[in-house]
Amino acid sequence: METIAQTRSGRVRGEREDDLHVFRGIPYARPPLGEQRFRPPEPEEPWAGVRDATRFGPSAPQREMRIDFLPGMEVGPQDEDCLYLNVTTPGVDGGRRPVLVWIHGGAFTIGSGSQPMYDPRRLARRGQAVLVTLNYRLGALGFLNLREPLGEAYAGSGCLGILDQVAALRWVRDSIAAFGGDPDNVTIFGESAGGMSVGTLLGLPAARGLFQRAILQSGAAHSTSSADEASRVLERMLALLGTGAEGLREAPVQRLLEAQGQVAVEALGRGGILPFRPVVDGDALPEPPIDAIRRGAAAGVAVLAGATRDEWHLFALMDAGLAALDEAQALRRLERSLGERAREVFRAYRAARAERGAPADPRSVLLAIEGDRVFRIPAIRLAEAQSRHEPRTFKYLFTWESPLLGDLLGACHGVDVPFVFGAVDTPGADKFVGSGPAVRELAERTMDAWLAFARDGDPTAALPEWAAYDARRRATMLLGPACRVEDDPLGAERSAWEGIL
Repeated sequence: METIAQTRSGRVRGEREDDLHVFRGIPYARPPLGEQRFRPPEPEEPWAGVRDATRFGPSAPQREMRIDFLPGMEVGPQDEDCLYLNVTTPGVDGGRRPVLVWIHGGAFTIGSGSQPMYDPRRLARRGQAVLVTLNYRLGALGFLNLREPLGEAYAGSGCLGILDQVAALRWVRDSIAAFGGDPDNVTIFGESAGGMSVGTLLGLPAARGLFQRAILQSGAAHSTSSADEASRVLERMLALLGTGAEGLREAPVQRLLEAQGQVAVEALGRGGILPFRPVVDGDALPEPPIDAIRRGAAAGVAVLAGATRDEWHLFALMDAGLAALDEAQALRRLERSLGERAREVFRAYRAARAERGAPADPRSVLLAIEGDRVFRIPAIRLAEAQSRHEPRTFKYLFTWESPLLGDLLGACHGVDVPFVFGAVDTPGADKFVGSGPAVRELAERTMDAWLAFARDGDPTAALPEWAAYDARRRATMLLGPACRVEDDPLGAERSAWEGIL
């Protein structure tokens, strides 16, 4: 059965699916083609009549996903014309329901808002909420800083993917009331690069006032590049393509993706992981977002942030060099990112893990440090910074272990996503998260906490009392087989990072 809603640019026709109204492939900006390639998004063109909104729009151009063994991560057709969003709502009426806007992850180079794992229907039904998912520009097309070589028209080109997200949030502000949503009660949430995007939006001047709450899963406000780092990425891209900056505007997408992939491989060899990410360019992003948040840029925004306990175990599957790692090799790897502090941090982690009976071999210690460096400690730094300005700041640590591959994954990166979307019963999910009453109970508790936070900024729902975070107590909700609050979990490891990040 069809259903029609009025957006700021025209009417759209979606589908009625039982008790939900579902709209797919709604444009929120002009197609970033031709002269618009590498330029900030502009509002979509109005249309006459009723536009079909029953099919997803194309995903942003990207290379093959290397984690396609995980359930529900398939990406559909791709095109540069990718700036579309999807709305799932219980009612196209005058209701003022909480709105949750999902920003997908994927290292800023892969992923889509239409991936099956992010099916929003369970959350929309359970919370009587409006769910929005979206696509944004990725990789070189979304994060290549071209202002210096190409001029003022390309200001902000190092943050295009983030500016696309801002454009989508402006669409939500202008149009979501027609879909039964409350434009004054918007929660942005995302995981991995999606969480890093949320952290960037918290410190981005153009995003202020467009959302009232933020949930950051395995991503915070530290994942940006300096202008110098971005210049080196651009230089390498141009060298690989054999062109000047002008030539990027007409370069075939496939060639851009091939060069982008080579840049990513080379960055990984130097100890970096995200050569394409938001750039602190002095234009769209005047300063690192964590610095802006420390100054109070996100005051008034309730924040829920966290990580999984064993983040790096997922990425270890793609690193053959870890199989026979000794201490000297582990230290050499850590020196790339931690410099002279590498040995000190390594010893602190080894001692802390040995004391509580966790594996303390070089490989296990390295994985724990890397996961904390990229994910857990940035989340703590964000909570520390935001709690100074906003009492509704909450912290969690996801401890549920994946049964996939025996005990290799643990509570790895991404294991929380099926629980957040209530997707634990979807085909193939049991291999990643397990099955049974305990799995379903944790999914229900996690969904209820996220939905409660979206309603009023307090995640305490179907959970033990969840105290707000502060740098004295460091109250953290452990989400796993037993949900409970613990003060400063893994505190010995956290202390090793004093003066770092």
